[in-house]
Amino acid sequence: MPKHLTSNQILGEIGENAVRGRFLSMGFQFDGRSRLEAGIDGIAEVMEKGQPMARMIAVQVKAKEDGRYASETDDGFAYLLRRQDLDYWKGSNLPVIVVFYRKSDNSFYWKEVSRDSDQAERRLQIDKATDMLDNTSVNRLAGLTVSKAGFGYYVPALGGGEEALVNILPIDLPNEIYVASTPYDGRRATAILLAGQEPPRFDWSIAGGTFWSFHDPRTSACSQIVDLDQVDAIETVDLAFHDDVDEQNRFMHLLRQALRHQTRDDLNWSKDRKILYFRALEKNVPRNFAYESAKKKTNADVVMVAISDKEEGKVSFVRHHAFSPRFERLGDRWYLIVSPTYYFTTNGFTPHPYPGALLAGKKRLDKSAALRGQVIMWHRFLTQADRDAERAAGGLFGTEVAIELRLRFGEPPTVQLETRVPEDGWGAGKKKAEASDQQEGLFA
Repeated sequence: MPKHLTSNQILGEIGENAVRGRFLSMGFQFDGRSRLEAGIDGIAEVMEKGQPMARMIAVQVKAKEDGRYASETDDGFAYLLRRQDLDYWKGSNLPVIVVFYRKSDNSFYWKEVSRDSDQAERRLQIDKATDMLDNTSVNRLAGLTVSKAGFGYYVPALGGGEEALVNILPIDLPNEIYVASTPYDGRRATAILLAGQEPPRFDWSIAGGTFWSFHDPRTSACSQIVDLDQVDAIETVDLAFHDDVDEQNRFMHLLRQALRHQTRDDLNWSKDRKILYFRALEKNVPRNFAYESAKKKTNADVVMVAISDKEEGKVSFVRHHAFSPRFERLGDRWYLIVSPTYYFTTNGFTPHPYPGALLAGKKRLDKSAALRGQVIMWHRFLTQADRDAERAAGGLFGTEVAIELRLRFGEPPTVQLETRVPEDGWGAGKKKAEASDQQEGLFA
């Protein structure tokens, strides 16, 4: 029997060749894979002025002869990913994009596939105005290849220059750590404090019968869980910069506990997601935080109540500003890495049953200005008590204000980039992003 190629096979080959040509015209390299591919048709490599940059993007091509895409309008369309493809792409060590090619009108669109298990969605939403595969998307594609993990990050572009804000806050540590022996482990000590009459505090660490804290346990309810005659004050540097990895990890745990304690009046801790988020003050009531941004006074709706479009007056969800705190030692200093995100509830208190889609939708709207603004907002929030104390101390009568010993945070550092970060490199169209910023009230 003679061999026979199906129309789908031929169309697939035409689509891959068309996408290869489009990438080459944009200044990228594109290498197709063998016929054994299981969900990646080719690898695109970023180039700048003809120089390969060793930054790769995995590409899956979806070609069609003609006709409309699912839910296609003049503005965009949707595409439902196969579950097995999504599971396959989650294991990729490269950013993954899907390119949509339609032969009848020679159109090319693209969309990144989220590989974050908390954000990944099967349905891609393509915006025809912002997701065209052409020279306008070069910088967005290049931005996909830059890791956003580690000690802060920025997304480079292929031209220009600007100052970038790094999402790390230098920490000024208290001078002393109080160390004491204790007959209890962490769980038993917690139970004792919760059962006591004094206000409990949990800014401490217990391991191997030893208690650590930046506050003196003899002056609080913690006196119930330590041996009072075995309390010593040790210089913080002796423990903060210990060479032993276990000691460093324990010190990081102490920093996390101290941060949670000093933000306890305003922030809740999500154990599942390991994030701190603004607490709602009342059910289905928004909350605003006013602060000074990089240039002037502004405010943010740190708890935002979204009303349903379908049922008047019904709350669709409540969105809380949040961040993932991570502590890292860089050289001779400790830093707090602030990774902004969001937490969703149904009424301000009950966790939302489907937060993944809401989070992914909001992340798509956030661009560089939004992320920069959130880092600044979190710095202002974490340093508000220090500024209030300084203002009170500088008053008419030089009032002395007693402020609890706490972690203090410096300004996030800036770096001068050789190239400018394009706003469309953050995945949001201009109008959508502006609407998002106005809704959040982040910037004045």
